[in-house]
This record gives sequence, C-alpha cells and structure tokens, in this order.
Amino acid sequence: MADGSTKIFIPESFQINRDDIAGQIGLIWELIKQPLIVPLLQVCVYVCLVMSLMLFMERLYMGVVIILVKLFLKKPDKRYKWEPLQEDLESGNSNFPVVLIQIPMFNEREVYKLSIGAACGLSWPSDRLVIQVLDDSTDPVIKQMVELECQRWASKGINITYQIRETRVGYKAGALKEGLKRSYVKHCEYVAIFDADFQPEPGYLKRAIPFLVHNPEIALVQARWIFVNSNECLLTRMQEMSLDYHFTVEQEVGSSTHAFFGFNGTAGVWRIAAINEAGGWKDRTTVEDMDLAVRASLRGWKFLYLGDLQVKSELPSTFRAFRFQQHRWSCGPANLFRKMAMEIIKNKKVRFWKKVYVIYSFFFVRKIIAHMVTFFFYCVVLPLTILVPEVKVPIWGAVYIPSIITILNSVGTPRSIHLLFYWILFENVMSLHRTKASFIGLLEAGRANEWVVTEKLGDALKNKDAAKNKTNQKAAKKLRFKFIERINSLELGFAAFLFICGCYDFVHGKNNYFVYLFLQTLTFAITGFGYVGTII
Repeated sequence: MADGSTKIFIPESFQINRDDIAGQIGLIWELIKQPLIVPLLQVCVYVCLVMSLMLFMERLYMGVVIILVKLFLKKPDKRYKWEPLQEDLESGNSNFPVVLIQIPMFNEREVYKLSIGAACGLSWPSDRLVIQVLDDSTDPVIKQMVELECQRWASKGINITYQIRETRVGYKAGALKEGLKRSYVKHCEYVAIFDADFQPEPGYLKRAIPFLVHNPEIALVQARWIFVNSNECLLTRMQEMSLDYHFTVEQEVGSSTHAFFGFNGTAGVWRIAAINEAGGWKDRTTVEDMDLAVRASLRGWKFLYLGDLQVKSELPSTFRAFRFQQHRWSCGPANLFRKMAMEIIKNKKVRFWKKVYVIYSFFFVRKIIAHMVTFFFYCVVLPLTILVPEVKVPIWGAVYIPSIITILNSVGTPRSIHLLFYWILFENVMSLHRTKASFIGLLEAGRANEWVVTEKLGDALKNKDAAKNKTNQKAAKKLRFKFIERINSLELGFAAFLFICGCYDFVHGKNNYFVYLFLQTLTFAITGFGYVGTII
C-alpha cells in the first residue's frame, strides 16, 4: 500500500536513479548560472571594488595627513595655549580647578584596586580633587571589597566617595549621569573618566587640565591607551596592532584637521559645562561616549588628542570577551549613525567640510564600509568567483589595493610588522562579527543594545603560572565542557566553505587563490575552536 501511494504522488520524471542526481544538479546549475548567477556575482564584485576604493582613498588620505602633521604641524602645546598651573603663595591651591574623577565599575574583582589606587595617586591638590567610584556590581562580596578599598583611601585624607545604584539602568552612561547629579559636583569644572582597568600616571591631570583652563573652546582632552598585556598572546598582539593604528593615525588626524574625534569612553577629561550643553549622557546606544562626542561637536566644541599622554589599560585576553567587545564597538556606531545622520546634516553650527568628515569618513567608511568590504569581498565574493570562473576580478582589486591598505595600517605598530600577514587573516575573521553587528545596529535589531562588560584579569596576569598550577586538577574535570563552550559554529562553517573553494581552485583554478584560501581557512578554524587567545 505504502509503495503504491508513493508512486501515485511522485511524478515519473522525478523518479531518477541516485547516480543521476549529481548530473541533474549539474544541469540545473548550468541552466541558472549564465542568466542569473554570473550577472549577480559580477554586480557584487563591482560593488565590493567601489567599497575597496572608498576605503583605499580614506586610508591614503589619512596617511598623507598624518605625514604632513608630523612634518609641519605644530605640537598641541604650540597650537593651543598651554601653561603649567602653579600654586600661589597667597591664594594657595585656588589656581587649580576642582576636578572630578569618575571610575565606573561592574564586578571588577581583579582590577578595582589598580584603578582606585592610580586615581588616588594623581599629583593634584587633594582639596581640589573629588573621586567617585560608581559601582554597579551585582556581587555583594565584590561590592564590599570595593567599598572597603574606598574607605581605606578616605582614611588617608583622599576625597573619595563610593556610590551605588539600585538598578543598572543605562549601564555605564546611567552611572556617569547619576554621578554628575550629586550636589558636590556643582563645584567641579572638569571630569576625568577612567574605566576600571585604566591606570593614569601621577602627572596626567597636570598635563591635560591646562589645555582646558587656557582654551575655553576645548571640551575634551583625550589621552592615548597603552596596553600592559599586549605580549600575553597572539590575540592581544592583533588587538594592539588595530588600536595603535586608531590612536596613531585616526585620532591624530581627526584632532589635527577638524578638532573632532570619537571619545574613547575613558582616559579623557571633559569640561562639565560642555557635557551639560550637549544634553548629558544618553543610553540610547552602546557607544554613549561617541554619542556625547558627536553631540558636543555639533554645538561647536573642539576636541584635543594628546598622543604623548599615555594611560595603561588591559586588552581582552579571551576570544569570547573580545567578540563581545567588538560587537558593542561595531553595533553602537552603526546604530548611532542611524539615529544622528539627519541631525548632523541639518546642523547649522558646523561647517560643511566637518559634516562631510563626520558623516562620510568617520561614520560611513570607517564604521560601516570597512567591516563590510573586508567580509563580503575577501570571505564571500572572492571565494565564490573561484566557483564561477566566468566572473572576473581585476588584479588591482584583489591584490594591489588590499596590499597598500594593509601596509598603511601597519604604521601604528612597527614592532609587529612580522605579524602583518596573520593580522590580515585575523581581521578578516573578525569582519564577520563586525559586519553582523553593523547590520544589527543599522536595523536596530534584537542585540542592538546588548551590553556585556569586558572581562579583565588585572593582577591575575602576573600570577598566571601560579594560578595554572593550582587549577590543573579542576581544569581536567571541566575540559570537555570548556571545549564545547569554545566552539564557534559560524567560524567553522566559513572555514569549511573556504576550504571547499580552496580545493576547487587548487584543482581547476588559474590564479593560485588557494594559497590565501587555505591560510584563511586555518585562521577561521583556529578561531572556530576558540584557541586564538592561547597562541603566544
């Protein structure tokens, strides 16, 4: 009965032998390839080439500008008025403005002592310094530890307050906003913000504050980040290369040409009046720092980046933590662009070329196009053209332009020049997550406002070997579960796709793309199994 029913419902033309299935699939492929696949893929190639040229011109522009800045532009001390603040014999410390230090925290067991100690060690008159520890921790043990640390410094005469909230509404932006509402803050003119893993040098305020005191048009002075754990593993080395380019080139170019750049959320000093005029902290995106910077810039305020003022910080040393951080850093700017594009265009206080810089260069090319062209061109379109040889990719688009862009990106970290090729492969992998996050931000989809605090290790880094010895027995029991948790199926899926394309190119191709494809496959596989953070 069952066999008879099957023969009734399935047409005779579909009853083919298994040996013919491959032939049928091949026939269907040939029928749709020329009229549909080839034109569609060729259009994708053209779009990617246009985006590559946009990114190339942007990188070239910044490269030229940074050379001119280094050769001809005066240093910040000469471009702006700067004089050290001195204690007056008659008025005492009244020449020093009252500065607020804000340290936002969330369950920072490993680093809370470092950041609080560094803030309390700033060489600024104690009666002109107010330190706020804004603790949103949910762990009662950690909250007690942080509060006791604040009390310890308070007993030494430091004006430090421990502040908690009932809820984490607005996350970091909410904590900073709540801190500025305190009655004693009305006496403060400036606020310096340091995330829990940041450790400013004692002379930080004495270097930064005079720019704000003597130049009333400046709203923000941003310092450069340096990394205490950059040599920990290959993952941290890759991050250092990307962030060094950001600070060495992008921030310097924005500061020198348009007096605008995105506030990095920490290691910066704000004029409180500028924050208030811009509308204060807002939690509508996961990049509250960039949001405030754009709004302040639209009101005519200027920003200053000091590359010689450096603050120690920590890089994520696990791939999981890095992925969450990159999602926030990619999704937030795209979401902010969606919310503010028209406001920037309609603004009448900002000159035309600054609008072009903010909309096109700062947002569109760097925050959106850069991620998308890296992923779609090198991880999707280029491999697909191997399977469809009728689609041609010019050599200048596939090799020459990417090579020049890569060389320009390498100027920030000369010491890691030997890692440049692997950095390219790793950035291609991360472009998958950044592109996905950018689309989520642009479309304001489900994870648009996801906020996961980046895991920090602090002093645990120094005791890494000792900790390993103590946890070897426990680690053996949990190895299987940890391995499962490390698996990233999306990366492994792309590793399989690129491997297939590489094999096809090895057998049938003429451009030798398989060399790149096999290496990219290996990088996707390493990250897919979650081992990128363990390679030294």
